Amino acid sequence: MFRHSDNSSAAMASAGQINFPQTGFSAVIFDCDGTLVDSMPAHFEAWCDALAQYGAANVLAEDVFYAMGGRPTKDIVIDLNAEYGLKLDPARVALAKREAFLRRLHNVELIDEVADFARSLRGKIPMAIASGGSRYVVEKTLQIIGASDWFDEVVTADDVPIGKPAPDIYLETAKRLGVAANLCLALEDAPAGIESAIAAGMTVVEIPCPLRLK
Repeated sequence: MFRHSDNSSAAMASAGQINFPQTGFSAVIFDCDGTLVDSMPAHFEAWCDALAQYGAANVLAEDVFYAMGGRPTKDIVIDLNAEYGLKLDPARVALAKREAFLRRLHNVELIDEVADFARSLRGKIPMAIASGGSRYVVEKTLQIIGASDWFDEVVTADDVPIGKPAPDIYLETAKRLGVAANLCLALEDAPAGIESAIAAGMTVVEIPCPLRLK
């Protein structure tokens, strides 16, 4: 599905086949987890481990996890505290979750259709990553899948004051690429990321998440 800042949309091809526009943009910005990389199952398992470690097992359902995808870890912990009356330390849970994910990093792999699109554009137009994850984890992820040298810029939640769904990360990425935001095509899988890119004035290609394909 193409989503635009004017809230219009165009139909996407059937599940498992993504329609990528071929014109109308001067740069492409990719979310990482769930968009370029099939890493969301590993992230969910890491969340489960981290929350269990701090006595909050089973508070994050899988569908809720996917709905909150793209948001900084600490922000999600704050929301869980408010929802369930918990007193989790966002920084400690975030660190535990990061370590649990890194132990599973060998399980992540590229999403072929998105990776092929990125490969087709290498050296032709500017490309970047705009991820709600931390820089350390995002860079490790790109290294393990062999995509570190594909992108002109990698922007993460560590680089902006407010994470997705605010537009900050996409605006910052466009600025670093030297391309007007309305000339950037964004690829996203999660509601927060889609909202972020649209708020920045970009056209968005929505990448189906596993739960939407069931």
